[in-house]
Amino acid sequence: MLEIKNLFVKKGSFMLQKLSFDVEKNSYFVILGKTGSGKTMLLESIAGVSGKVEGEIRFDDKDITDTPPEKRGFGFVYQDFMLFPHMNVEENIKFSSKFKKIPDQKELLDDLISFLDIKKILKRDIKALSGGEKQRVALARAIFSRPKLLLLDEPLSAVDPTFRNSIMKSLKDIVKRYDTAIIHVTHNFREASYLADKIAVMEDGKILQIGSVDEVLNRPKSIEVARFLGFKNIFECSVLGFNQKGRYFSIDPNKILFAHSKPENEYCFKSKLEKIMGITDHYKVYAKVDGVTFFAKVPKNMFNKLALKEGMECYLCIDKRDIIFI
Repeated sequence: MLEIKNLFVKKGSFMLQKLSFDVEKNSYFVILGKTGSGKTMLLESIAGVSGKVEGEIRFDDKDITDTPPEKRGFGFVYQDFMLFPHMNVEENIKFSSKFKKIPDQKELLDDLISFLDIKKILKRDIKALSGGEKQRVALARAIFSRPKLLLLDEPLSAVDPTFRNSIMKSLKDIVKRYDTAIIHVTHNFREASYLADKIAVMEDGKILQIGSVDEVLNRPKSIEVARFLGFKNIFECSVLGFNQKGRYFSIDPNKILFAHSKPENEYCFKSKLEKIMGITDHYKVYAKVDGVTFFAKVPKNMFNKLALKEGMECYLCIDKRDIIFI
């Protein structure tokens, strides 16, 4: 459906650095990255509102790299919604009908009103809407234009947390209900894991990894992705006894075990407990192994059973099945 090939865009000192990826028909594609990573700039390049770009943008096998934005047929919902303040809710939603013919306009409007639960606010001023209401109106306006592709820029950032789940459910249903694909940019891992069919991780204008939710969130291919995702205990494989310079592994703090005598375990090391911090339902334990400090989370019942103390020497053990190689 959408093909991006070697996309290069420069604004000031920042660049999108020859990005390439595909978005399939009727799929939900999430671009995950920190603020300033280039996510919005990428959306604007796809929409055709970022100015001159290099590389190739194809949609339905047609080159649209130089096609004006109004002829691409894409919908765009910005982070601040950009609703027209001089129009009420219904007028905002139907705005695109001033410039293009909308098939089955009444049926579509009725369906959007029901789907997004906005019947009670149709005649309301934009200034009188909450963040969640503005979000639903912005979505309705974008969908009403019958977009071939819907671009969402941090769509949940201004939404009250109490409404976030219901709006995420609505977003998930849009793809099949209105026969469109969605590209959604966010810095929120929870949004990405719930919504995405495929995730791309961006940093400094580069795409570091693309894959399914499970592949990206649970099996990062680089240290940069692992650190961005919050992985802990990232060390060279030499710690495990592998002579593979430049290869790394990670272990979840919850998967680390301690023992006073060496158990039958493939990876079990002598360690010294350097620091212990009590939390509500567990203890944070920092243990040094051959000059490397591991961070572990130990449930209170196990901590008390082992009678762990700072300065104590004991064995730190890792199950091979829990190791994530990077």
